Amino acid sequence: MQREALLNQLGYTPNEALVKQLEDIENNTTGYDKIRKHILDLHDHLKVDNSYVAMSNTNNYFKIKIEAPSTESTDDAMEKIEHFSEKFKVNIEKLEGKNTFYIIGFNH
Repeated sequence: MQREALLNQLGYTPNEALVKQLEDIENNTTGYDKIRKHILDLHDHLKVDNSYVAMSNTNNYFKIKIEAPSTESTDDAMEKIEHFSEKFKVNIEKLEGKNTFYIIGFNH
């Protein structure tokens, strides 16, 4: 049930395939239990910048997608992502040429 609640909070309609995908992401994300709540908080904070956290369709990671309508909103979203990464010791990886990042896991 906990996975379905997380999917709902990220804007997905839970089904068996999405629950399995989320389970794969959890298993692939180092220290997931330590950062789960912070991922949801980041998702909520990014909404005002038309950005969000989602499940990647190509890799077993959460991705952070910036779709801000202005440079100012993009910069604001980037600051939030950097703060999230530093404060909660989360490794993120930027995809080349895109305003998209993967949440790799907790950096102990």
